[in-house]
Amino acid sequence: MNATATDQLPVVVIGAGPVGLAAAAHLVGRGLEPLVLEAGPVAGAAVRAWAHVRLFSTWGEVTDPAAEKLLAPTGWVKPDVKTYPSGGDWAERYLQPLADALGDRVRTGATVTGVSRAGRDRIVDADREARPFVVHVTHADGREERLFARAVIDASGTWSTPSPAGASGLPAPGEKAAADRVTYRVPDLEDPSVRARYAGRRTAVIGSGASAFTALAALADLAREQAGTEAVWILRRGISGSTFGGGTADQLPARGALGLAAKAAVDEGHADAVTGFRTEAVERDGDNRLIFVAEDGRRLDPVDEAIVLTGFRPDLSFLSELRLGLDERLQAPVGLAPLIDPNQHSCGTVRPHGANELSHPEQGVYLVGMKSYGRAPTFLALTGYEQVRSVVAAIAGDHESAERVELALPETGVCGGTGLFAQPDTAHPTPDGGCCAPTPALLQLGTVTP
Repeated sequence: MNATATDQLPVVVIGAGPVGLAAAAHLVGRGLEPLVLEAGPVAGAAVRAWAHVRLFSTWGEVTDPAAEKLLAPTGWVKPDVKTYPSGGDWAERYLQPLADALGDRVRTGATVTGVSRAGRDRIVDADREARPFVVHVTHADGREERLFARAVIDASGTWSTPSPAGASGLPAPGEKAAADRVTYRVPDLEDPSVRARYAGRRTAVIGSGASAFTALAALADLAREQAGTEAVWILRRGISGSTFGGGTADQLPARGALGLAAKAAVDEGHADAVTGFRTEAVERDGDNRLIFVAEDGRRLDPVDEAIVLTGFRPDLSFLSELRLGLDERLQAPVGLAPLIDPNQHSCGTVRPHGANELSHPEQGVYLVGMKSYGRAPTFLALTGYEQVRSVVAAIAGDHESAERVELALPETGVCGGTGLFAQPDTAHPTPDGGCCAPTPALLQLGTVTP
């Protein structure tokens, strides 16, 4: 297949989440043909998995301009930009209408199992860049298909690959066998069936981020209503002044409120904190309860359930035949990694970036959205929209636009954290123009925005 023919092929976008659908909208706006492949049964499948969760970001910060332009002829009306959508709102009122507007360009139940250059594995140099990409797809009915593409934009996120409890980065011995009692998501304790699983029982919460705070706060609320409900909070590090975030001084008030709620769970005795505990094994006692064992030999008292919230990581397995340039620590593109290092940056200090930082030795392939951040946790939707604007411009050959930064972030940033508020209709921007809700009665918070 010659270069001219390759230019007539679609751009394959992997994932029909917020960033993947935005990429498709930008491609359409550039006169390029997108083909969006979504593994789930519907667009926004990962977002729908946390439908009960409310975002910190307002409607004004979670829609893409190119997507809005594509939606306009359909009669779509943008929700009040000052209000805060839940995951379900985001999916039903924006992502699904956008997928509908894209029509047959979005295929659901289509799992990408491999991407390569047609006729060239990763070791072959000859004529490589002139070859189209070949994308292997398995459909929900088991049918296999090969698709050809001029470029590939991977916006598949990290939702499907949570990190384990094991301190080595691998599942601890016994962790997989304990799958019936372990979850890697913040449970929705407003769901009666889920609530019954934790009520009156002892639960281990592993992790030190916003999701762990949420689980602790939610379990504390349950403990105040249901006797016998208790938690043990397992941290790999110690507790310091910054463990619970900025509190009332936090520039993101809802995030600060969450940290205070987690601190209250500990201070009120609803959760026992165990510090410096690096999980080496998970065992069972005679009653089939779980016993966590640390590298230093400590054994915790048995628990009935475990909530493991140690972050997410990218699935790179289906990209193994491509020549990717990834940071050895974060598994993010080498040009992006220094900008998002969680040891140095929060979401508000990551500067906008695009095709240059997201490029790889394999020209024409880009990792965008949450997946571009690798193992770094502080992704935000607005940054993802700027990424795909720049990437699509580069694919279209408009390098001037690709290199131009077109996003100005508020000083505090718009973190990817989410939270279910008791009274969402009363949430408004902070008086100083900040991005997030004022201190609410916080009930639930999920993972970073996908």
